[in-house]
Amino acid sequence: MHMPGDRPPATGDSLATEIVVGPDQAGSRLDWFLAQEFRDFSRVQLRRLINAAAVRVDGRRTKASHHVRAGERITLSLPPASRPGAQPENIPLAILYEDEHLVVIDKPPGMVVHPAKGHWSGTLTAALQYHFDHLSSVGGACRPGIVHRLDRDTSGVIVVAKTDKVHFRLAEQWERRTVEKEYFAMVVGGPELDRDAIHAAIGHHPYQREKMAIRQLGSGVRHAQSFYEVVERFDGFATVRIVPRTGRTHQIRVHLASIGCPVLCDRHYGGRSRITRGEIRRDASDNLVLLARQALHACRLRLIHPESGVPIEFEAPLPADLATVLAELRAARSLPR
Repeated sequence: MHMPGDRPPATGDSLATEIVVGPDQAGSRLDWFLAQEFRDFSRVQLRRLINAAAVRVDGRRTKASHHVRAGERITLSLPPASRPGAQPENIPLAILYEDEHLVVIDKPPGMVVHPAKGHWSGTLTAALQYHFDHLSSVGGACRPGIVHRLDRDTSGVIVVAKTDKVHFRLAEQWERRTVEKEYFAMVVGGPELDRDAIHAAIGHHPYQREKMAIRQLGSGVRHAQSFYEVVERFDGFATVRIVPRTGRTHQIRVHLASIGCPVLCDRHYGGRSRITRGEIRRDASDNLVLLARQALHACRLRLIHPESGVPIEFEAPLPADLATVLAELRAARSLPR
């Protein structure tokens, strides 16, 4: 949660900001925590701000190695970002639902949610700025309306708040874990059981900054739980329905990889980024690429409408690339009944 800070900025052009640490964020190092919240700034830049006393925790100066705790208020004075906030771009959007309070989008694969290093244009927020006159300001200039995230290569349902009041009410549902999220995934191999719950704590990978990993509970490592059910089995592959009970970074991808069934074409956790038609058909001469992103789709989301209090549910149809792969699996890799 970002709010204007009470104390004046450290420099004339700095932006005073306050963040309240949520329960799911507790345990992270201060510099890493800030790097996840302010992706326009590198971890090195944020460490310099911490060392220069431009960052305070509950009003006190601290070190980059401080492990944040739930409820702590972190105030900081950020220098102007090297890039402006989200700029409007005329990018078509698949709108699943809209009223005066919120809008629900079917995000396509390959679309980054908000501007970040290396992805300054073509984002969901750029499209939102073009299509909607009013969006919540809670997330700041780079994240107008954004309540939750999907990875760039994950498609499917994402909810956007139009007002700050709605944003806070939706964020509270995420914090309380009352939002029901369901994903569809294609995996390599197949789970041993038809359905099961995965209980495995997740923390930052010890060597690779972009990855998460199964870790022993401790500082910066949090309990995570996912429930899965196999939908179809194929020779060498399977499709699963998976419901995360917690909301850790990369949770579904890490959990499925941990049971030996990584998401198809997940370059971080599965070791490959694409699959060809020939690989499915066992035809070495066919090099047509069918999929070049992780086979993960946020297919359903259920929450309480922040104004009416009525439960609402949204579903996003299977995107064309995943539908094509599924059809090929059914034609070439079906198992005998």
